[in-house]
Amino acid sequence: MTGTLHTLGRWTADRAIATPGRTAILDAGVALTYREFEHRSARLAQLLINAGYRPQERIATISGNSADHAVLFFACAKAGLVLAPLSWRLRPRELAAQLQIADPALLVIEEEFSSLAEEACALTTSAPSRVRPGRDGIELEVADPHRRGGSTAGLRTPGSPVQDDDALLMPFTSGTEGPAKAAVLTHANCFWNNLALSRTLEITTSDVVLAILPQFHTGGWNIQPLLAWWTGATVVMERTFDAGRVLSLIEERRITTLMAVPTQYLMLAEHPNFAATDLSSLRLAVVGGASMPPTLLRVWHARGVPLVQGYGLTEAGPNVLSLPAEDARERVGWMGKPYPHVEVAVADPVTGRLLEGPAVGELLVAGPSVFAGYFGDPDATARALAGGWLRTGDLVERDAEGYFRIVDRLKDIFIRGGENVVPSEVEQVLATHPGVADAAVVGVPDDRWGETGHAFIVRRRGVLVDETTLDEHCAEHLSAPKRPSAYSFVAVLPRTGLDKVARARLRPAAAERSHHGH
Repeated sequence: MTGTLHTLGRWTADRAIATPGRTAILDAGVALTYREFEHRSARLAQLLINAGYRPQERIATISGNSADHAVLFFACAKAGLVLAPLSWRLRPRELAAQLQIADPALLVIEEEFSSLAEEACALTTSAPSRVRPGRDGIELEVADPHRRGGSTAGLRTPGSPVQDDDALLMPFTSGTEGPAKAAVLTHANCFWNNLALSRTLEITTSDVVLAILPQFHTGGWNIQPLLAWWTGATVVMERTFDAGRVLSLIEERRITTLMAVPTQYLMLAEHPNFAATDLSSLRLAVVGGASMPPTLLRVWHARGVPLVQGYGLTEAGPNVLSLPAEDARERVGWMGKPYPHVEVAVADPVTGRLLEGPAVGELLVAGPSVFAGYFGDPDATARALAGGWLRTGDLVERDAEGYFRIVDRLKDIFIRGGENVVPSEVEQVLATHPGVADAAVVGVPDDRWGETGHAFIVRRRGVLVDETTLDEHCAEHLSAPKRPSAYSFVAVLPRTGLDKVARARLRPAAAERSHHGH
């Protein structure tokens, strides 16, 4: 049994014994018990083994959140295969690039995304075998998948025992900077990540978890759903986020906990039904992806819902920092302290020296939940895991009591005339103007200052705002180096799968305008 202590394939088997009749998943109103969950997962795992799929081969998916997807996850866990969930939000060319990296032995495609998948496959050099889930889930013919000519080097024989350090989940990073990379999370990574989560955000068999984060993101698995299935809770699955429907579900299904990003909490709070919805069942609401604005925190606290702010990244499994609900009012904007079994440090961004006590620097992470590396990219892995730490690329502030606050992405900070400018600080000031619905700031080259800020603004409907009014507004609240030198008005800001602003996609447009001097 050595080397198999932390494998996740056991979780549904254990639950089928402990709570066989309890509902594991509610998917579009259809209930799946733990007994059925285990039966379907074990059956699919055997089908995959019989079909000749070998341990550590990738099974890619283009799928919305569904019971079928969860069954496939645990089938992969039992068979030693790797689930590589791909984003249905991508364009065909972006999806093709990820298929090339993942090199899956099988691609499972939900009918809704079949045309996207076929377009993407047409752009790859070697398209994988493809299958669509039927009414009874995923059915496979017994066949040799290696007729596609893929390499089987380094793969073990089908059915051999699954090991702790075997890869299990391979989500792609959200790609705020440059092309997305495939992050390899092992069974042990997922085990320790969920154990740490259970010690901070406890989930019991009586909980009802609402899962709205997309399952192509690590948070769609490792922030609540997997822990729920480990502990015997019920997971209510939603394919897409609709504020009105989420409010209805909270009331009707007596949802006790959910995880969402600040934009989603804002959409819920702005919905006409928010004030009248019974939220009394909601004992825990987790925030991730970005900092929660203070005004929005107060709106939810006024409704009696404790919001737990958290910070994580795909490469860390993702959970790193958590701010308990009791600290939320006093520590607005802070991300809290590290989870159990997670080590953190602050390093000087220039020298790399570890800083003690209150400090500002790059956040470093270590521990058993930190990923194994980027698939097929040893150079990027070596850069990310230099010196035994995961380098997050995030600039943080640590106070005297050991609480952390995210300042910004190191790569997003720019230097104007020798002064460091933190884009998020400028964005927060812009967001206080009544005419601004959304804002993002990037640094662009400047002959005189080295770099200056270029602001991208989404106007709020019904409020007149132009470059001059925003310049005056910034002049009131920001020193000269921090004030944007140019503004562009856009319909929407480009965002990643987890709703972070993709500043890398704004820089070319900013540089182009700067070059032409508009």
